[in-house]
Amino acid sequence: MTRIIILPGIGGSGEAHWQTLWELQDPRMQRFRPTNWDEPDLADWISALERSVVAADEPPILVAHSLACLLVAHWQQASALPVAGAFLVAVPDPQAAAFPKEAKGFANPPPEPLRFPSLIVASADDPYSALHYARLRARQWQSRLVKIGARGHVNGESGLSDWPEGLGLLTSFAEECAKMAARRV
Repeated sequence: MTRIIILPGIGGSGEAHWQTLWELQDPRMQRFRPTNWDEPDLADWISALERSVVAADEPPILVAHSLACLLVAHWQQASALPVAGAFLVAVPDPQAAAFPKEAKGFANPPPEPLRFPSLIVASADDPYSALHYARLRARQWQSRLVKIGARGHVNGESGLSDWPEGLGLLTSFAEECAKMAARRV
């Protein structure tokens, strides 16, 4: 598998979050580092993602959770750097009542198709996003959509631990991205 950039959402994905557990288990995974996890600033997060992609020795796969999914959509319009693909888990709806006011700068993500392969993973009972919103974003971004049943916000509180099902989805997605890249050469 290629280099992976871990993109947590607001708060930075704590110790029990699958992103943190994956990163601890796999040296190919590296977390991007914005200035502030709790008061996210879109320009700062875009800059942090840009630095992470530049530092990768090959086009990486972006593994985003929640707010970072919206970051990916904004970043891909502001940057021409290549990435192998984006694995987007629990895309939040900025119009949902639960959407954090601290993240209002991330609202209105571009509706245009993403310029790289993408996969959206959605839970049936995510308090930050209804399935219809995930379907809308998948259609707009031309992402494949995988529904995983009722798993809450697919975070540390969801009790997923290191989420082997998600790692399997990521592994398959990375293989698909590698095949697509090989066909383009």
